[in-house]
This record gives sequence, C-alpha cells and structure tokens, in this order.
Amino acid sequence: MSSNRASIAPAVEASRRVVIIDDPVLNSPFEEPSKHFRFTEDGISNEIVSKRRTSSYFIPVPRVRNRRRDQLSLDTEWTADRLQENEFINRVRAKVGVWRASGYTPSPITNTTRQLLEYWKRSDRERRLFFCQIEALETAIYLTEVAPRWEAWMEKSLRDANAAANPELFRIAFKMATGSGKTVVMAMLIAWQALNKLADPQNAKFSDRFLIVSPGITIRDRLRVLLPNDPSNYYRAHDLLTPEQLVQLDAAKIVITNFHSFRPRELVDASKLTKSILKANGNGAGVFTETPEQMVRRVCRELGNKKNVIVLNDEAHHCYRRKPDAEIEQLSGDDRKEAQQREEEARVWISGLEAVKRKLGVRSIYDLSATPFFLQGSGYPEGTLFPWVVSDFSLIDAIESGIVKVPRVPVSDDQMRGEQPTYRDLWIRIRNELPKKGRKTEAIVGEPKLPTALEGALQSLYSNYRNPPQYVPHKLHPD
Repeated sequence: MSSNRASIAPAVEASRRVVIIDDPVLNSPFEEPSKHFRFTEDGISNEIVSKRRTSSYFIPVPRVRNRRRDQLSLDTEWTADRLQENEFINRVRAKVGVWRASGYTPSPITNTTRQLLEYWKRSDRERRLFFCQIEALETAIYLTEVAPRWEAWMEKSLRDANAAANPELFRIAFKMATGSGKTVVMAMLIAWQALNKLADPQNAKFSDRFLIVSPGITIRDRLRVLLPNDPSNYYRAHDLLTPEQLVQLDAAKIVITNFHSFRPRELVDASKLTKSILKANGNGAGVFTETPEQMVRRVCRELGNKKNVIVLNDEAHHCYRRKPDAEIEQLSGDDRKEAQQREEEARVWISGLEAVKRKLGVRSIYDLSATPFFLQGSGYPEGTLFPWVVSDFSLIDAIESGIVKVPRVPVSDDQMRGEQPTYRDLWIRIRNELPKKGRKTEAIVGEPKLPTALEGALQSLYSNYRNPPQYVPHKLHPD
C-alpha cells in the first residue's frame, strides 16, 4: 500500500482526483457566515462563494445491490447533484435575518426577551457566544413572539408538518453540528422561557416548567449543568444571565431524565403464569404495570401540578413515530435487529411525551440534534430531514466558521475493488470477519488478528499522524 496524504480540511475523491483545502476556515464564529466553499457534481471544491451557504441536505442515493449480501449500501458523498434545498428553513432564516438587522424592530417581543438578547450580544463579553447559538434563540423567539402576528404561515407550516408525523405534539427542531454548543442553546432556551414566565405569569406563550429528555444515562448526567443550582451550571459558566437573573431562575422547575424512564414499571411482583391468566381474562391492564398517568406522575413529580411544560429533546433524532401505513423495509440480519431496536426505543420516547401531553400539557417541544433525520426502519426514506427543523448550522458551516476541529482523514485509498474504494464501505467488507455477538469468552493468545481491510485502514489513518501536514490552527478567540 502506498503512503497516504492527509488533510485537516474536508477532502473528496472524484475520478481519482483529490481536492484539498489547506485552511477551511472562512468566517468568524461570532458573526453570520459570509463565505462558503462551493459544492460541484464532483463534491466540495476550493472555490469560495461570497455569501452564506443556503440550508440544504444531501440525499443518500442507493448504489448497486451487493450480489453477495443482496442488500443496498448508501452513498452519502457530498456532491451537488445530491443537494436538496431546505426551502422552509431558508425562508425562516431570511425573515429572522431581516428582523435581526432592524435591531429587532418593529417587534412585539417582551422587555425580558430584549434584555436577554442585548446581554447575549454585548461586544464586551469576556466569553462571546457563537453566532449559531444566538441565531437558534433568535429563531425560537421569532416563532413564539413575532411570527404569530406577522408571519402566520410559519406556525401553519410547522403544525402541518407535525400533524403528519407527530399528531399529538408540536415540535420545533434546531439542527446544530456536534461541537457547536447545543447544551448552551438549551440553557438559553430555559432562561428565555422561564424569566418571561416569572415576569408575567399570565402569559401563555411561556413556561417555567421544563422536562429535558436524553437518549441515555451518560448524557443525562452531563446535562446537570442546566440546573441553576449546579456548581458548574452553564448560566454562570457561559455568562448567560446576570447574578440577579440567576437567582430568579432558581424558581423554575427542571427535570432531567433519559427516555428509558418512560417505560412503565412493574407494580406487583407476580409470576408469568398469573400475569398471563389475568391478561387473558381482560383483568391485567394496569394491575402489574404502571398506567401512562402513573408513569408521568413518577417521572414529572418534581414539576408539581402546573400545566404546559416545555420539553427539550437532546439528540432528538432518536424520537419519532413510525410513518403509518409505510411499506415495510425488507431488512435482514443485524440490520433488521438494529432497526427493530431503534423503532422500539423511538416508540417508548415519543409515547412517553404523548402521555406527558395528555396528563400535564406540553407548551412546546424543542428538538436539538446534529442529525435530525429519520432513521432506517422509521417508514420514511433514511436520511430524510425532520420537516419541523427551523434552524440549520451544519458540520460544514461549523468547519468553515472555525468552531469545530476538522478530523484528519486519509485522502488516498489505493486498495480499489472494482470501481469503489475499499475504505468507503469498510464496515460492509469486514463485518462478517468480526466475532459474533454472544460468542463465549476465549483466551486471547498473541497479537489480535484483524481483518485485512481493517488493518489496512488503520495503518492508512495512522500514517497521517506519523507525518502530519504543516498547518497553523485557526485562532477562535481574539484574546
């Protein structure tokens, strides 16, 4: 295998040509992007376009069916012919941009909202907030406080989108690249909603009760920074509130959980035979397991009796209702098991939120995810964007703004098989050579034996770290 080069910028192979961008940072992380690299039919180019990139997503396109495994693999290469513009997001972005440029006037926003916006955008801040974080809040504010008066089509579009996929819920999604500060945005959403509700308890647009749902225990524990009384809370750490406002925020009620808590728990310890007999006679419902109402009381006990809570879904692409009457995908093996598991987890998550809505009422649901797309097995084409996404700051936007680190990637793959590079479909090529689940533990003797393709890929990647290209990192902060 010949030596490989590496670029810390995005690189795409097209017709055995490689486009390498030595310095991908074009914009300040604290200002609206004004430049971007153009995508062509061959992928990303080094041509700079002097305007902000429009919101688009790349449509996964099935390639030729693999004869050996009789399945499709997805080609998700970033090329212009795969681009699908997000018309709704771009229309909302344009309206919010005009509103921002006008100094948020004319506007029906509250004094509390205006004070928060001014505080977050102060030029003398020691720790400045990223533009994408502020834009996400501006969009949420616009939809809640401005659009109902001036842009009724926005709420109608969102309600139509939710009616088709989440009939009982009203969801608003923010697409933010991993590393761009989603947790900070969650803290800003809580501060904006709670302080407005505390200032005007009769205002039905706001709430000071919050249910934060995560996909797992680890993420749940990390989200403790959203509690105002946590020693490392983000309101203080990121200077989101004045000391006086932070004291006020302590009156808000915040519950942080993982979606697994929505599973009904066993109430009575009984044998399987007893349960099956009672259920067969129609007497088992609610006897051995929690009813949805009991589950909500357990999960949301700390929220009290107040109605219309705000839900924040972290990594919200795990939460969806399977498309009704959708054609069943013909999956097999691990793909089928994985899709079934994802569907069951998604069902538990969204059913739990529907139960909360019926018991307590839900004012709004804010979804945050780097990839708010429907997953395989959802009944929607895999990779389809949630239609209730209102704000988009993608990975390539974050790279061009110097917000996230660019991973080193091998840009040469000389291990060709047929017309496709070996490493592009690495998992498909090595998975049958890996140990199977459930295999008994065996003593390991000598060096581990890796599949040939995996060994080659690791050596290819590692060679780039042994001989990294020269690069001067972009300085994010002026100080």
